[in-house]
Amino acid sequence: MSVKDFTANVISATSVVPDGNFKTSKASGIWDINEALDLIKSGNWPNAGNIDPSTFAEALFQTHLYNGNEGTQTITNNVDLTKGGLVWLKRRDSSQDHGLFDTERGVGKYVQSNGADTEASQSTSLTSFNSNGFTLGSFSYFNNASTRTYCAWTFRKQPKFFDVVKYEGTGSARTVAHSLGTTVGMIIVKNLDAGDNWAVFHRGIDHNSDGAPETDGIYLNLDSDSVDEATLWNDTAPTSSVFTVGTDHTVNANGENYIAYLFAHNNDDGGFGPAGDQDIIKCDNYAAASAGTTVTLGFEPQWIIIKKVNASESWYIYDSMRGVATGGGDSQDKKLRANSSGGEAAVAAPIIAFSSTGFVLESTDNEINGSNGKYIYMAIRRGGMQTPTAASDVFHAEAGSNSDDFTYNAGFPVDMMIYKERTTINTGWGFTWDRLRGSNYLRTNDTNAETAYTSGGNPAGFDEMTFVNVVGQTTNDKAIWNWKRARGYFDVVAYTGNSTNNHEIKHNLGVVPEMIWQKGRTQAKYWHIYHSTTGRNSTGVLNLNSLFEDNSGGFSQDPTATSFFLKNSSENNNNNSTYIAYLFATVANVSKVGSFTQSGATNVACGFTGSTPALIMLKRTDASGDWYIFDSARGIVAGNDKSLYLNTTAAEVTNADVVDPYSGGFATTSTLTNGSYIFYAIASIA
Repeated sequence: MSVKDFTANVISATSVVPDGNFKTSKASGIWDINEALDLIKSGNWPNAGNIDPSTFAEALFQTHLYNGNEGTQTITNNVDLTKGGLVWLKRRDSSQDHGLFDTERGVGKYVQSNGADTEASQSTSLTSFNSNGFTLGSFSYFNNASTRTYCAWTFRKQPKFFDVVKYEGTGSARTVAHSLGTTVGMIIVKNLDAGDNWAVFHRGIDHNSDGAPETDGIYLNLDSDSVDEATLWNDTAPTSSVFTVGTDHTVNANGENYIAYLFAHNNDDGGFGPAGDQDIIKCDNYAAASAGTTVTLGFEPQWIIIKKVNASESWYIYDSMRGVATGGGDSQDKKLRANSSGGEAAVAAPIIAFSSTGFVLESTDNEINGSNGKYIYMAIRRGGMQTPTAASDVFHAEAGSNSDDFTYNAGFPVDMMIYKERTTINTGWGFTWDRLRGSNYLRTNDTNAETAYTSGGNPAGFDEMTFVNVVGQTTNDKAIWNWKRARGYFDVVAYTGNSTNNHEIKHNLGVVPEMIWQKGRTQAKYWHIYHSTTGRNSTGVLNLNSLFEDNSGGFSQDPTATSFFLKNSSENNNNNSTYIAYLFATVANVSKVGSFTQSGATNVACGFTGSTPALIMLKRTDASGDWYIFDSARGIVAGNDKSLYLNTTAAEVTNADVVDPYSGGFATTSTLTNGSYIFYAIASIA
């Protein structure tokens, strides 16, 4: 029986015994309804909880940020390195050599991408490769004092993504077997026994404009341009199972040992994602272009390395965890250089942005888009490809005290945070930050353009693993809500308007969005709200208490699982103006986007099995009414609740009972005015 993707329950009068050939699950074949239920109860029915993680980018690559501790430190990033892989370490705050560790050579052995040094050994460096990350010892290069900041890029071995191969040179041209099983995008080779440069093959190099990258080479530890060198790859293109090395000492000296890192190039054949039809890695090239040009990948990247190949320039590495701010003038594009021991630097002005379909060359800076420049790159898809199964993995609510900065532990890398102070005048501002925009904030209660947040010269920082670091907010009690992007649940899209009707904006939610918030960034604009219940011709405004009604702006057609479409509107599609959009959808037992009719006390079902909500947002649509927000951190109880309004600066209301807990959802009381309502709820995170 062929391996199949699961799309829906298959029910037939003729049953077939499950045979284990179902993709990423024990269940396969055809079942009647009782057999399907039995498989569900036993945990063998295909669902997001038992899908093979190796089909998702988040299980194959992670950027993990950490501080040193001068002792033993276990890094948990949910990448299974017992399957083989590479850990690339770099200090951020100051100069320090890179360290590349891999499972083929074993613990304690590393090479430095910024130099030609031979392999180094240090027993207290990386001490174990684990099933969910790795462990560090006290070696100062990679785990110094707590004031030292570091990043770790982890690559897991997986066909069509990445492979590690160790081999011995022969001095004569030879082939080396590998397990990518697909197009080879880039190969990096280092002689472990001699002070040779790091030789790089890249399918995008075309030194002599002959379309034959196998005749060319470039060096990872140097900033020099590409070369025509037959002795590197023996002028032989790699295949899906072998690559060829020539007689050059850097790749094939007799009796010397080498390590090779191989990266795939997916071209609509990656085979990743829930349906096995997504790409997660691209190795390609581009020519310098006008500022604002997008290099299309077909996905939103989270990590990218770029090198100019026709002139001297460094190998620049950017990733979304350390910070790549999209548009809006926020210069938080934080770069490291593979060929330099230098610390991290934030560029003086934005030069790169990540979009839902690729990356944007925001300026004509020589690093990535200089005049007449030719560039190669490797890009890796953003995670969040898997549908969440627990609300605690993707949402966090916090009731903060008046003595705290924003350092609350969400338990995951935060992609959006909304913060409201609770008790004093002007505290109701709904400060909204997201990873794509960086430290610039918007406020849910007004139309203002985004503003860069700084306190004592410190911007709001998303370069943390479990929280957003916003300093200088130590007065007044707070309510804080954090979201993580994930397929089918929540997505964020930064886009630029073009003043044309039916302007298509791509997104990566993976399902049809049921609610969309849109806000202009560079101009004062309303927050426009689409909700599937009221439809695209009856939209609301987040910063007002007005009813949902038809307007000249908004959506030109219904959104799809890949795109939403805009009218020619100055509010959300003005030419060359920048915007942000937040997309929400229903996930079983995690989130619910819906509606109800209030007629006295009403029970609202959310489908949360055995759970009550951690978050409830309510808005009346057929008349004016505030945007209520309740959360379990402040209390959703059978009695008076603590409510805030997203559209006002009013202090928290504590003397009204509007909602009550209700198994599987929530109940409204007769305090809530009768009428038509939309709601958004998130399941318990306890």
